[in-house]
Amino acid sequence: MAARVVMKQLVIAIDGYSSCGKSTTAKAVAAALHYAYVDTGAMYRAVTLYLLEHNISFEDLGQVEQALHTLHISFRRNRRTGRNEVLLDGVNREDDIRQMVISNSVSEVSVIPMVRHAMVAQQQRMGRKRGVVMDGRDIGTTVFPDAEVKVFMTADVVVRAQRRQAELAEKGEQVPLEDIIENLRKRDHLDSTRAESPLRRAADAVLLDTTHLVIDEQVDFVLERVSAALFAPRG
Repeated sequence: MAARVVMKQLVIAIDGYSSCGKSTTAKAVAAALHYAYVDTGAMYRAVTLYLLEHNISFEDLGQVEQALHTLHISFRRNRRTGRNEVLLDGVNREDDIRQMVISNSVSEVSVIPMVRHAMVAQQQRMGRKRGVVMDGRDIGTTVFPDAEVKVFMTADVVVRAQRRQAELAEKGEQVPLEDIIENLRKRDHLDSTRAESPLRRAADAVLLDTTHLVIDEQVDFVLERVSAALFAPRG
């Protein structure tokens, strides 16, 4: 009887700037590998949505802390669309967290240390068994610095804005390109300069510029790195 080959389970960290194709690429990679997928950015968006809907000031740390103990974030796969959708207190809020009003505030919420600590702890629990693809800003540097595959994605800001504008238009939200460019530049600055887990490329992360790439090319790029990690000689 032939021996059964058990493939080792990896953590794949995909970090980078907004609207570079991180989530779409990460979802496709996870599907190809039959891995779990965690959109960490959606978690920060869900916290932002909760605070805004409950009229909690981002500067009122007492209320923010209480909110973190109250709210519950989880993910559920939509069998019809194949999408992994975020649930806030058991309610599907996937479309709500993608609105421009959330994009305009999420970086302010994600710089709050207690928010980052709470989300990072939950993300680490989600990936404890490995066999997971996570995308975000600090996966390869803070959440899983021992991830076997690390990719850092970037793209020209105008191209990123055009992609984001198309996504919003599909949901019926019309936003001028200039407003989106301004939003992306603001978020880039806040994410890169925050004191807590700033957006930066891990020393061992491979750079992937998606400016002129389609999603299939991005996915192939990551899967090639996964294959290299899976079949790397043990030393």
